[in-house]
Parts: sequence; structure tokens; C-alpha cells
Amino acid sequence: MKTIGMIGGMSWESTLNYYKAINQGVKSALGGLHSAKICLYSVDFAEIETLQHKGLWHDTAIHLTTAAKAVEAGGADFLLICTNTMHKVADDIQAQISIPILHIADATAEVLLADGISKVGLLGTRFTMEQDFYKQRISDNYPIEVLVPSPHEQTLIHDVIYQELCLGTINPQSRQCYLGIIDKLYEQGAEAVILGCTEIALLVQQQHTHVPLYDTTQIHANKAVMLALAK
Repeated sequence: MKTIGMIGGMSWESTLNYYKAINQGVKSALGGLHSAKICLYSVDFAEIETLQHKGLWHDTAIHLTTAAKAVEAGGADFLLICTNTMHKVADDIQAQISIPILHIADATAEVLLADGISKVGLLGTRFTMEQDFYKQRISDNYPIEVLVPSPHEQTLIHDVIYQELCLGTINPQSRQCYLGIIDKLYEQGAEAVILGCTEIALLVQQQHTHVPLYDTTQIHANKAVMLALAK
């Protein structure tokens, strides 16, 4: 079994789900007392969040590269950045380490493609929805069109993530707002919606909507288990 490297803490609420999903995946595959081999570096999210909102992405890359090098030195065979947004600096980090990064957008697009999805909605932080590092990667490399909510809706989604979900607050009113946005994307032709922030699945699950949802945390974790167990 390969050792899975993880940069977590962004937020720790979603990293908890990563850790659980990966270990459940390994146990399901191997049975008995088996669990995943993991090297986890958990950052202080307050430091990262401050830099994000100041637009100091180069500085965030420095922080996460330090974490990635530590994970590599700890024996990891490949790396997960346990957040969608910080894949904005994935290429900068990759340039400084020798182990591969398992990109969350690639893992998600591969599942969408396998399921025959050609037009998908994307929810995430404003950075993820507004900028091209995530949605463009999907549309450039896969035959999938990506739709995003309106600017006003993006702000609402973003604020709920940082002011509620990252703090562990689950607000039913916020869930209804999210579900309304998901319905609008579906009406615009989206065949499914990517939960493109690792916290969103804390608020919205498949039971809440008829629109197919793709939980990037679970997808990323599943792909990590497959790579760890591949011979």
C-alpha cells in the first residue's frame, strides 16, 4: 500500500471527512483491521484565509509548499491538497516537489465523464467559481461545459462557506438558499452540480435535491484510495 500525503486544515472540518472517507475506503477494499497509510500536514487556516482574501496567492503557495515538502519527507508517495480553492497554486507546489499531486478537478472530471455528464454546474468559494484555475482546467481537458451562478449568488455561497461552514455551523436557511441556486443551474441546462468546496457537503447532500450532486471530497478520497492500493 502506498502512503497518501495530505495537506489539510482548510478547514479541519472537511479534512475530518477526508480522513474518514479514505480510511473507510481502504477498510472496505481490504477488510479486517486495515487502514490507510497517511502522512498529514494540517495548516492553520486563519493564516491561509487572510492571504486568500488579500489576494496574496504567492504567499499561500509558499505556505503550502512548506507543508508539501514536509509530507514528501515523511514518506508520502503522492499528495492531496484537501481543498478545491488552493488548487489555484497546485502547479507552483508541484514544481517544488517530486511526488505527484492528485488534482481534485481531474478526479472530479473523470467521474463526470464516466457518468456521461457534459454540462455541469459548479459551486465553491468565489475564487473557485470566478477564476479559471478550476473550471477552465475541466473544460480545457474534458468535453464538459461548466456553468457558475450569478455574481450575487457567488457572494452568498462564498460567505456561507467562510462565515458558517468553516466554523462548523449548519444553517437550514443557508441550505435552502443553496438548493435554490442548484435548481437555477439545473434550469440552465446543468445535468449535475459539482460541490466544488470541500465544506459544502456538510450542508447539502443528495437527499436534499433531485439534481445529481458530485461531492469533491468523496471523489478525491476515492481516487486516493484507488492509487494507494494500485499494484
